[in-house]
Amino acid sequence: MNSASLEATSLFEKVAAHATTFRTSVGDRPQRPQITYQEALKTFEALTPETGTPADLVLSDLVTRASPGLHAMTGPRFFGWVIGASHPVGVAADWLTSVWGQNAGNHTAAPAAAAVETIAARWLLDLLDLPRQASVGFVTGATVANLVCLAAARGEVLKQVGWDVEAKGLFGAPPISVLLGEEAHATVFSALQFLGLGHDRVISVKADEAGKMIPSSLSEALRNCTGPVIVIMQAGQVNTGAFDSFRDLIPLARAHGAWIHVDGAFGLWARACAEKAGLAEAMDDADSWATDGHKWLQTPYDCGYAIVRDAEAHRRAMTISASYLPSVSEGERDPSHFVPELSRRARGFATWAMIKHLGREGIGAMVERHCRLARRIADGLASEPGLTVVNEVVLNQILVRFGTNASPEIGDDLTLRTIRRIQTDGTCFMGGAQWRGRWVMRISVISALTTEEDANQTIEAVLRIWRAVQEEHGVQKTD
Repeated sequence: MNSASLEATSLFEKVAAHATTFRTSVGDRPQRPQITYQEALKTFEALTPETGTPADLVLSDLVTRASPGLHAMTGPRFFGWVIGASHPVGVAADWLTSVWGQNAGNHTAAPAAAAVETIAARWLLDLLDLPRQASVGFVTGATVANLVCLAAARGEVLKQVGWDVEAKGLFGAPPISVLLGEEAHATVFSALQFLGLGHDRVISVKADEAGKMIPSSLSEALRNCTGPVIVIMQAGQVNTGAFDSFRDLIPLARAHGAWIHVDGAFGLWARACAEKAGLAEAMDDADSWATDGHKWLQTPYDCGYAIVRDAEAHRRAMTISASYLPSVSEGERDPSHFVPELSRRARGFATWAMIKHLGREGIGAMVERHCRLARRIADGLASEPGLTVVNEVVLNQILVRFGTNASPEIGDDLTLRTIRRIQTDGTCFMGGAQWRGRWVMRISVISALTTEEDANQTIEAVLRIWRAVQEEHGVQKTD
């Protein structure tokens, strides 16, 4: 073994040791960063290096500087946002992806990366029970998945009225009406902005108290639409976890000739769980779907999937052509035909590894367990005086409001104070959100590591801190 190989071996062994230490201790540390962004900035502040530093010293220095500012996103009681915990199997596959250094731009440059995407895409469609002929683009996450799907939608609805948007752009194109629920996720608006469809010119459809689009409101909005139409629906509202009623909504949109897209960043995975699949009933009648791998499949960052029923519409929107790029023969799949990037990470390896590791049974069981634990946490909190679980817990999302016996303004203040105290305490981590104009604490149960004991510790910590906040601020307790 030459000196370069010896150095690489030593370096990788040290990295593995650092990684193991972090991942095996994350549940025992506060479930939050120990320093702020400004403090972290100071730890990294330095002039541009003029000379090099040995690799092992660089990495040990990186660990020392970064560790205090790392969030416990892979921890068992991290409930701050709807993000997965980067399962060790996916991380290991992702390490290999980095080591192999494959540019997954096309099937000739990286045959194994392209092949694993082909198989992983087939598995995804089967697990999610979506049309088997659909195409799948392996992207960074649901933000770009929404963008890719809506690019295909934009191209196809304009094609239907004789306009080639890929060739001519939007200048002079027939206007497209875009309809979506008033509680749609921010990333959908970003995608519309990037595509030239505008985030402010959408037609907002009234939603109910859970954030679900109201069918009669969609019907009324569609009556006022002429020309090309795109309707965006939601599987798993980011705050409440609620699902649009696809069985009622899709026929309305279909009758108007609309392209139907579903933003299912985490909720789409309900279709992989027998106990929760009913929430997404009839969703397979849509035209495109966006979801994340780094949420409920627990792949490492970054990983998402843009799924389009009409593979040709998908290809038209995304294909990059150049004389130096290889052609595609019959029966071959070029990964770059379904994503915006040419040079990109081979995300299929970690996806393949996680599906292979968990299997259909394991994925379904994990989704069911997280939903059951969310219900357990909600039930454990709901009977506490002055505290209200705002939403019906249909999936893995819980909204909690503190100071419900006080005025709305005082309730906002008490809710934010309680969230800050919980975050400082570090037993668990939750974030805040505004729901229907008022502040709530949002609990998202989606880490593969979370157990019933973690749920019990979370209940105890929230109740303990809420009682302390009441005592400190002289809030009268009522039964």
